[in-house]
Amino acid sequence: MLELRFAHPDDAGLVLQFIRALAEYEREARSVETTEAVLHQQLSAANPPFECLFAELDGEPVGFALFFHSYSTWTGKLGLWLEDLFVLPQARRHGVGTTLLRRIAAIARERDCGRLEWSVLDWNESAQNFYKTLGARLMTEWVICRVSGPQIASLAEG
Repeated sequence: MLELRFAHPDDAGLVLQFIRALAEYEREARSVETTEAVLHQQLSAANPPFECLFAELDGEPVGFALFFHSYSTWTGKLGLWLEDLFVLPQARRHGVGTTLLRRIAAIARERDCGRLEWSVLDWNESAQNFYKTLGARLMTEWVICRVSGPQIASLAEG
């Protein structure tokens, strides 16, 4: 039986486990900097910077979706940005990813969001195909730009 539930502050360690599993899958295991303590503090905040859904199959956590609000100037509405979606390999092809995405879409609809967006790695063709079957349009004309760590300071200082 597949059930979804929202993460609570005491789930910070589980959130981190899924973040690390996703990073390993994406070949970026060394890039995870956050800690269980940071995630616990953030989930405990009056206005947490993110929300997280867990998928549990027969009571065992097998997937997660971490998301937060964005804003579209074009629609004049909040949006949802799906930062992370990951299903453990042994639970794939059991509807877990589809169930998580459908619930995120339902949340976007309930909150009158103008968009639900996420990114996918260019080499991850199986994920791209999966998203297409659910009606997602790949926005190939957009390129993500990122400034992080010391580059933020350099940019700020001019």
